[in-house]
Amino acid sequence: MRREGRRVQDEDIIALYWNRDEKAIRESQRAYGTYCAALAFRVLASREDAEECVSDTWLRAWNAIPPQKPARLRQFFGKITRNLAFNRSREAAAEKRGGGEMPLVLDELAEIAADSGSPEDEVLAAELGEAVNRFLYTLSRRDRSIFVRRYYAVESVGEIAKRFAMRPGSVSVVLTRVRQKLRSYLKQEGYLS
Repeated sequence: MRREGRRVQDEDIIALYWNRDEKAIRESQRAYGTYCAALAFRVLASREDAEECVSDTWLRAWNAIPPQKPARLRQFFGKITRNLAFNRSREAAAEKRGGGEMPLVLDELAEIAADSGSPEDEVLAAELGEAVNRFLYTLSRRDRSIFVRRYYAVESVGEIAKRFAMRPGSVSVVLTRVRQKLRSYLKQEGYLS
């Protein structure tokens, strides 16, 4: 029943965006501001930068809706916030290394595929994302959740260990094995050589 309530609320917020009603931003902040701020903070490790990302999220949403009509606002806002935070983190890393979990996450994923930033890579990004999603559903629920918490929500190994009542070393082993499986899967699918 709660999902239905959230669904109705999402539809109301989307309607506000479509009607170009500025209440859409207030309602988005009220419903998803805490969630988006937590995502941004995990990447950036700075409350001020996280707040700026969340503010930018509402602007991006305002410009995207319409024409887009997201099926799930939580995921829609989360993706925008995460991308903004990743971009800000890359900019900060270009100035100096360190801060937050982001450098560690990027280093862990670098062993799978290097980001060359070419236009061809951007074109293939959506297709690669679909391949990664297909791969994730080959994993056990626990391993999939651990992977998503580390690489989507950018949670630390310690946070994940507490959540799953595991030792941090065990979480690291799971992540290493899943990255190895992902690499093999992406080779099999033709994304890596």
